[in-house]
Amino acid sequence: MTSAVFVSHADSGELRVFALDDATGALSPIQQVAVGGMLMPMALSPDRRRLYVARRSEPLAVAAFAIDPADGRLTALGEAALPHSMAYIATDRSGRNLLSASYGGHLIAVSPIGADGVPGPARQVLPTGPNAHCIQADPANRNVYATSLGGGVLVHWRFDPASGDLAEAEPNVLRLHAGSGPRHFVWDAQGRIMYLLGELDGSVSRLGVDPESGRASVLDTISALPPGFAGEAWAADLRLTPDGRFLYASERKSSTLALFHVDPASGKLTAAGHVRTESQPRGFAIDPSGRFLVAAGQASNRIAVYTIAADSGALAPCGATPVGQGPNWVEIVRLES
Repeated sequence: MTSAVFVSHADSGELRVFALDDATGALSPIQQVAVGGMLMPMALSPDRRRLYVARRSEPLAVAAFAIDPADGRLTALGEAALPHSMAYIATDRSGRNLLSASYGGHLIAVSPIGADGVPGPARQVLPTGPNAHCIQADPANRNVYATSLGGGVLVHWRFDPASGDLAEAEPNVLRLHAGSGPRHFVWDAQGRIMYLLGELDGSVSRLGVDPESGRASVLDTISALPPGFAGEAWAADLRLTPDGRFLYASERKSSTLALFHVDPASGKLTAAGHVRTESQPRGFAIDPSGRFLVAAGQASNRIAVYTIAADSGALAPCGATPVGQGPNWVEIVRLES
């Protein structure tokens, strides 16, 4: 079995597709797609048959692609305008709505996705605090959350997946600790725990989320910074393995990946080490088997592959591959062949 690895490039305006050998971790090039512009955040549809990428330069848009399930090759489906430069995109859990967050516009948007997989123009645009940086629906698809990095808060809306409409929750803002700069977050499978990365201090906060009201509260916080780190942090991304046992976070100043063990009962994190990776690791992803991690070095113009030890989550390098200019986002799907 193999997987397809998709990499977006901010500076060369292209998508690259690689085959990831599930036995060795070796990468083989499949395709280069010239899209044009500053390509950054990507999102997969829930069925993993479509890929979306946001262009953060004019013309501001989201481009949709069909994924060939046999070899991972991309076929363009169409584009739709976005109301601002979007730092993050995600589909809701039904795949019928595209959620997007704008760092410079201080807003989030909801765009409908047609049965053909092509998004339409945004039908709802809502303000957030300064510098919205991530937006996701919860696993039950009843609530949507977005971070405001500049405001230091997590914003919460109630979500109607049938209409795609957001309605302000009450209360709708959770304030994080001062100086954290809330950036990206991930969910546990049950939707009861959210892990939230602080860009400005390299923290990872564990949030408990009430399944009925959707109200979130901070349970505890741990650092993702490596020992001896000095200066200002610049944390970037975090991902949870499919089995929920290991959490990883990237930090761009030290070019490291932090590993945390996840307590299966409480979701509490225990720091379990760091590895140095490609320069300025803005984005990374874990393959569906949970056996490989692929990290993009935005400053090195390479992607690196690591094996994930089944017992400890420790990362072991498999090799690095040159890509285009400014790689920053990685997504991975399992292929059928």
